[in-house]
Amino acid sequence: MSLPTTAASLVTLAEGAEHGGNHASLNPYLTGGGALVVLLLLLWITTRFNRDR
Repeated sequence: MSLPTTAASLVTLAEGAEHGGNHASLNPYLTGGGALVVLLLLLWITTRFNRDR
């Protein structure tokens, strides 16, 4: 592929994504809250195994 052909393909791809890339069912608060809970759980597990410090 040449550079102009690649550029034209990328422009066409970008024009189709004007409405945003988020899925309608993804709630950012739920996703962030779930990630926070998982990270806190991993932190708690790590501190339980690290009692010698």
